[in-house]
Amino acid sequence: EVQLVESGGGLVQAGGSLRLSCAASGFTFDDYYIGWFRQAPGKEREGVACISGRDGSTDYANSVKGRFTISRDNAKNTVYLQMNSLKPEDTAVYYCAAPRAPVVAPLRDYEYDYWGQGTQVTVSS
Repeated sequence: EVQLVESGGGLVQAGGSLRLSCAASGFTFDDYYIGWFRQAPGKEREGVACISGRDGSTDYANSVKGRFTISRDNAKNTVYLQMNSLKPEDTAVYYCAAPRAPVVAPLRDYEYDYWGQGTQVTVSS
């Protein structure tokens, strides 16, 4: 079965950095998009960043452009989200996700079928 496991969350002060990891198994990793999503209390789940399978193309939410970088290591079946210049509004549970089929709207959560359990990121002011 497909499994996705996030790690790397924690508490950080505003302006600091964290790197999240998403370890994947159960599918041909480098054939698929992987997306990062987040959900904060009282807010809708939103797409943060995504990366394509083989060509490595990326997309980002406007709110994180220039601060976050998504990357993948196909040899390790792992996707990373490097988060720099963190702001309190980045506080959320962060999830990684994978689809079963080709993705046409990579930052929309309905495109994804497999989800990790999430990792909490808290940014203090």
